[in-house]
Amino acid sequence: MTTPAPGQTTDALSPVRAGLLRAAHADAEAVLTHAEREAAALLDQARAEARAILDEARRQGEADGSDAARDLLVRARRNARSRTLAARREAYQELRREAAERVRALRGTDGYAGLRAWLGQRARVLLGPAAEVGEHADGGVVARAPGRRVDLSLTALADRALDRMGGEVRSLWEP
Repeated sequence: MTTPAPGQTTDALSPVRAGLLRAAHADAEAVLTHAEREAAALLDQARAEARAILDEARRQGEADGSDAARDLLVRARRNARSRTLAARREAYQELRREAAERVRALRGTDGYAGLRAWLGQRARVLLGPAAEVGEHADGGVVARAPGRRVDLSLTALADRALDRMGGEVRSLWEP
């Protein structure tokens, strides 16, 4: 066997080398194309998942917002109801104070002596003729009999009158 000259070896392998190089480039091109397709598919899938996550987050946010709005509305209604009831209670207490003040003012009128006598008689009717009848500090009378007591003070009478009015009193502060 003879050894080829250095220039000849290269020339004889050149077509093989060129074929291998073309095949390697073709394989690399195919791998690159396949990788680009896979990358594009993964990106499309990631975008779709991101849209789905955003859509779900938006739906959840809307639901949470709706729940929060409902809770806020419930709290606002409770607060309004509480304030309304407090205002009514205050108005009713003011009415009671005003009524008590006005009936106590009866003590300074000319007719008070007759009213007090009538209240004393009424106490004796309720408790019997032996009832012990005395003047109340706010006006009117308080009577006692063994085991029983009757409060016919002017403030107690005013309170009872308001209590008997019941729901009618509400008309004073309702539209």
